[in-house]
Amino acid sequence: MKKRVLLWIAVMLAVLATWSVFARETEREEAVEVTQDIQYVMYVGTNDKDTNHPVFPAEECLSRAKEILISHFGGYTIQEAHGGWIDDKGAECQEYTLVIYLSDTNLDAVHAAADELVEA
Repeated sequence: MKKRVLLWIAVMLAVLATWSVFARETEREEAVEVTQDIQYVMYVGTNDKDTNHPVFPAEECLSRAKEILISHFGGYTIQEAHGGWIDDKGAECQEYTLVIYLSDTNLDAVHAAADELVEA
């Protein structure tokens, strides 16, 4: 009789321990909300593709980019950068570049804004 009671208690403890672990895992899974935010980064060079000279002064490039971006997105972040390289003719080239960060959007919207930036 004692063995039966001890066995029954042992089985109940095992069931309770298993249930407790399962309940904690379920609570943890429910508490963690999985979200994914994709951040897009655009590099917008401001030199003419044929002449390799600036299209507009830096201030105007920045101003035009801001106008285009605010019309497409609720917000944006812009960093100014300066790049340099040697072209295929051996000439040293320099370019004012806008580095644009976009969140809470999708690839189609980014492409639409990029198309408008290229046109400007």
